[in-house]
Amino acid sequence: MPELTLLSAVLIGWLGGVHCLGMCGGIVSALALSAPQAGRHGILLAYNLGRCLTYVALGACAGALGFIGMDRLSIAPVLLYSIANMLLIGMGLYLLGLPWLVRPLEQGGQHLWRHIEPFSRRLFPVNTLPRAFGVGLLWGFLPCGLVYSALATAFALGSAQQGALWMGAFALGTLPNLILAGWVGAQTLQKLRNSSWRWFGGVLVAGWGVYGLVRWWVMA
Repeated sequence: MPELTLLSAVLIGWLGGVHCLGMCGGIVSALALSAPQAGRHGILLAYNLGRCLTYVALGACAGALGFIGMDRLSIAPVLLYSIANMLLIGMGLYLLGLPWLVRPLEQGGQHLWRHIEPFSRRLFPVNTLPRAFGVGLLWGFLPCGLVYSALATAFALGSAQQGALWMGAFALGTLPNLILAGWVGAQTLQKLRNSSWRWFGGVLVAGWGVYGLVRWWVMA
């Protein structure tokens, strides 16, 4: 699926991070403020490493399930291809402030988060690297329409390897915003971001999805 390049996953993660600073950035800022001054940078890095590893593992699982769907349930690859590109359009709209297409995924994830969130509370206060890493692993499941849409795209790729790579690229894109949020504060970072960049990225990502669908219709 050439339209679903790793560059698009990085772009979605980066620009989506700007959109999600209100929730995720606030969490990271709180973690940084509660950490000892001397170990603050290490705790931020450990938290983000855990979060990114969860994304990669979930991407591999989602891609494997997509493969099983194609192999055992005879789901046509072209159907997964269409779903993946429609999700790209949905993620582009999400970046533009129109989350209605991916909101159902976020609402579905809230049920899972209710069971996971109590385990994360046991790791507080987050004052050591193992605790920060553990919180990151668990908070990788935090309900987020953008993350769940990226996971649905990993499913549509129909490969554990491609799903892991896709989510790894997405996680890489989220790092700059969330690490900076821990250093300078989410509100300060949000003020520094230019919304026109998010608009441009949303149009670009949605455009990739539209191009993929049109290309398939022309070739069909």
